[in-house]
Amino acid sequence: MEPVFLSIEEFNELMKQWNGRKIKITKHELDDFDETLMNLSAISYSKEATRSDDYVSLYSMQLNGSGVIETTLNEYQPLPSQLYEIPLEDSALYEFDGSRFIVSTSRGVYTIELLV
Repeated sequence: MEPVFLSIEEFNELMKQWNGRKIKITKHELDDFDETLMNLSAISYSKEATRSDDYVSLYSMQLNGSGVIETTLNEYQPLPSQLYEIPLEDSALYEFDGSRFIVSTSRGVYTIELLV
C-alpha cells in the first residue's frame, strides 16, 4: 500500500486499534538509533506546562506498556518505565502504509509497527 499522510486525529484513531498488541518502535533521532519492543496497553498525550529550552517539546505522545529496549546488537534491557515518549510538534508528519506508522519531526523519525 502506498503511504498516506494522516492528521493527528486520524493517526490517533488508527493507533488506538493497536492497544493490547505487541509493537516495535524504531527511533532515528539526531545521531541516535533505538529499537524498542513493547506490549502496548494505552496511548496518551501530554502538554508541558513550561519549557526550559527548545529541546523539550511542548507536546508528546506517550505509548504505555511493558517492554524492552535494544542496548547493543540483539541485546535487550527492560524499559526504565512503562512509558515511551515521542516528542511532537505542529509541523510533524504522520504517515501510514497499511502496516506501519511513521512520525517525522524536526528532531527525528519514529517508525511504529505491529509484531506478530
